[in-house]
Amino acid sequence: MSARAELPELSAPAGHGRTTGVARTRADRNRRGLAAAAVLLLAMALSTHGLSAVVQDGGTDRLARSAAIPGQDLPVREHVLENGMRFLLLPREGAPIVSFVWHVPVGSVNESLGTTGITHFLEHLFFKGTTTIGTRDVEAELRLFDRIDATHDSLITARGALPRPDEDEIQRLEARVLALEDSARAYVIPNEYDRILSREGARGMNATTSYEETQYFVELPANRTQLWFVLEADRMRNPVFREFFTEREVIAEERRTRIENSPGGTLYEEHMAAAFRVHPYGVSPTGHMDDIYRLTRPDVEAYHQLHYGPGNTTVAIVGDFEPDSAAAWADRYFGPIPPRASPPPVLVREPEQRGERRIAVHHDAEPQLRVGWKIPSGYHPDAPALRMLSNLLTGGPDARLHRRIVREERLASNVSAGRQPGSRYPGLFTIQALPRSPHSPEDVEEAIYEVLGELMANPPSEEELDRVRIRLEAAEVRRLTSNRGLAFQLVESQAMWGDWQETFLTQQRMRDVQPGEIVAVIERYFTPDRRTVGILRRGEGATP
Repeated sequence: MSARAELPELSAPAGHGRTTGVARTRADRNRRGLAAAAVLLLAMALSTHGLSAVVQDGGTDRLARSAAIPGQDLPVREHVLENGMRFLLLPREGAPIVSFVWHVPVGSVNESLGTTGITHFLEHLFFKGTTTIGTRDVEAELRLFDRIDATHDSLITARGALPRPDEDEIQRLEARVLALEDSARAYVIPNEYDRILSREGARGMNATTSYEETQYFVELPANRTQLWFVLEADRMRNPVFREFFTEREVIAEERRTRIENSPGGTLYEEHMAAAFRVHPYGVSPTGHMDDIYRLTRPDVEAYHQLHYGPGNTTVAIVGDFEPDSAAAWADRYFGPIPPRASPPPVLVREPEQRGERRIAVHHDAEPQLRVGWKIPSGYHPDAPALRMLSNLLTGGPDARLHRRIVREERLASNVSAGRQPGSRYPGLFTIQALPRSPHSPEDVEEAIYEVLGELMANPPSEEELDRVRIRLEAAEVRRLTSNRGLAFQLVESQAMWGDWQETFLTQQRMRDVQPGEIVAVIERYFTPDRRTVGILRRGEGATP
């Protein structure tokens, strides 16, 4: 009998799922507890047994692999559940390792002012466990959550009181929130989710939040493939956002480190805010500090319920596994999760820019320069030419801008170019440089405009384009060799285009770009009235 057949069944009613907000009924909690107990038993069984039979020999059913196969010809199997959740399965012979990437097309563009940073906050809290994992008594925890959240609501109201807040009342409520969370922490088993996976050989476990997506990823030994399905289905269905205020301090410190105390981070944030006055691209995924401290647990629960349903989730699995078993486990563990309504689309559009914008940031650091021009989204027909342009400018030591300002004239120590901050909406083509003393940011800026002018006057030759094409082909070969890299490409392409193959087809479109198209995009988009310039200077107002 196979290991899979020996495992206990995990079942739950179709309506099973954790409610959001502070109102939680005991019946719901009991149902969650039963299902979660079954999950933990199954996870323990998988952890205890060797599971040597979980990944079975596919024999003649296992498809041949070759890194030389063009990306669009990869034998990816798409498996879509009735609730809309999509799995992209790519078995590959090699080391007995399986890479998992769980992708939700939700990022900071889905947020609104007042709740900025909520996607990143949720990413952190998603590692805190479930109704079974990470807790000694979930019922006692949830009762304390109701009291903590009510006290925090009072604290937010007190902070906003007019004509002036009562500081004594604020301090009292802050102390009360922390005391209640300390009481709840008595029921917490810290980092239990991480420990389960680490004990079973997981590596590279992490998550990222960007402007347009959130991704959770890990690699596991092949004979622990089923464990991923058990744990992640439980995490999707039964998350518990415990240690909320403790984690908030971790997130706030992350913002201080990456943005407020970072010269480059500060310049980046101010530059994007100047370029995007309406569109959410103007706010970094970390969010505003005031919003981080204003967010509530019910806010995060409601956001999760709205955006993180199965129909909005794609999982890529790449490595040494049996796809039939993976499809069966997807049905078994994720299939019972009820579908949810589609999240609302991002409809905000940035108004047309009608003149150059310039900002200066003062910091105790060496000068930096950022120049950005408004460009259309990654769906636009000009997108491949713009990507080729970035390669022509800074894609290698022989690229035009790098050769001019780094190698020959030594105006800058480093330069890079490309689309920011995302692809789904009109964004920026940004050139970033670190001026080399004694040269100023203005010296580098002037050289950038001269190189762009030279490109229009002297379009790239076929030889120059061929050098870029060779680099693209080499990069394509490299990216086909990494299971994790392939998993990321598959889910991102599926989320962006509705087709996992598009990531590879895009490379072909770039190779097909002709010199006249490069000139056309420079003439069309690289005009002063579409430009936003950000300069970091050392001087008055610098951070000590």
